[in-house]
Amino acid sequence: MPISKTSAIERVARVLAADRASANAHGDQHSAGSDVDAAWPEYRDQALAVLKTLREPDATMAAAGDADVWEKMALAAIGE
Repeated sequence: MPISKTSAIERVARVLAADRASANAHGDQHSAGSDVDAAWPEYRDQALAVLKTLREPDATMAAAGDADVWEKMALAAIGE
C-alpha cells in the first residue's frame, strides 16, 4: 500500500479547497491548482472536523477490518 508524504489533514483540506474552486466540482476555475495550494490552510479546521468524525468506524468498516487499528490511525491523523 502506498504511504502518502502529505498529512491526512492537508489532503482533506486540499479536497475541500478544490471542491470550492474547481470547475470539476462546485467552483468556476478550469485550473485551480495554484489556488488550492494557497487556500488549503483555510480549510484545515474543516478537515480536522471530518477526520474527528471518522474516529469511530461504522459497522461496515468494523466488519472489514480491525476497528482498534482504525481508531489508532484516525487519532494519529488528528494528532491525539
